[in-house]
Amino acid sequence: MAQKNLALVTGANGHLGNNLIRLLIEKGIPVRASVRNIKNKKPFAGLNCEVVQADITDKQSLVNALQNVETFYAVGAAFKLWAKEPQKEIYEVNLSGTKNMIEAAAEAGVIRMVYVSSVAALNYSTLPTKEDYGYNPDRRDMYYNSKNDGEKLAFELAKKHNIELVAVLPSAMIGSTAFAPLNVSYNIIDLILKKQIPVETNITLNWIDVKDVAEGCYLAATKGRVGERYILANEKCTSIKQTTKIAQELFPELKIKLPTTVPKPILFAIAWLMEAGSKISGKAPLLSTKDIAMFSGLQQDFDISKARTELGFSPKNPTQAVKEAMQYLRENRDRLG
Repeated sequence: MAQKNLALVTGANGHLGNNLIRLLIEKGIPVRASVRNIKNKKPFAGLNCEVVQADITDKQSLVNALQNVETFYAVGAAFKLWAKEPQKEIYEVNLSGTKNMIEAAAEAGVIRMVYVSSVAALNYSTLPTKEDYGYNPDRRDMYYNSKNDGEKLAFELAKKHNIELVAVLPSAMIGSTAFAPLNVSYNIIDLILKKQIPVETNITLNWIDVKDVAEGCYLAATKGRVGERYILANEKCTSIKQTTKIAQELFPELKIKLPTTVPKPILFAIAWLMEAGSKISGKAPLLSTKDIAMFSGLQQDFDISKARTELGFSPKNPTQAVKEAMQYLRENRDRLG
């Protein structure tokens, strides 16, 4: 029997998951937070919530965590754009994780579910991009494929098991509260501040404050229409060059230089060398040939009128979000490494 208002958040020690549990606690909602490693208590210090162990690759652990839960926020996923074995480490984890989460929710008698997808699961062929343009036809990236196929699978299985599912599609999340290691998006801000982005890639990001996404998840749970998807992003994207300009103005003492423009063949050569190094080190490259091929010049502009109208979603503008994220990183440099 579902407990009145009890919410489970998977991936609760991650950037979005942790900000979401803080928001729910503030709203007086009883929260159960699930993590893969129960020993990592740091993200929950001083928070009034139950912390349990669960892994999206282990269905029984999810069934246990979902007992008496009314609303399930499915946040946990493999969020990385590079892996030694991307099919196995990203795609299969996210697809089997989606299947396990829906089936576990059905077994535990969960009523409502907010499935955290991504703007990766959108069709960018017409700008500004809208939810009803369908899914991303570009199949070159395993993370993108996992979000497209995972979201479709989530809707199919939710319908089969009579679960009220709403999907949210966040863009590049930054802002407090964050823990090491930083997520893919936040790490770009960190690299700019550390002066480690020397060349212009013509890559844009759609910056969004993580607290706005957390609010959007809650609004999706309370106001979202079953079977619908909602973009949680800003209308306009920001290039890495424009983001660097914000850093220059905010911290003139850092003397951050704008990235240098180089011909595309040289950009590909740099990325190829970085990838070769990654195969040896096992660490993600700063830039990959796929990044250049897929994202250089891609405009991530969105029509968010559906989320604004139906959910009351109202994010802070990207420039403000970037400024606050940069200040947060500077103030917490020692803790975040």
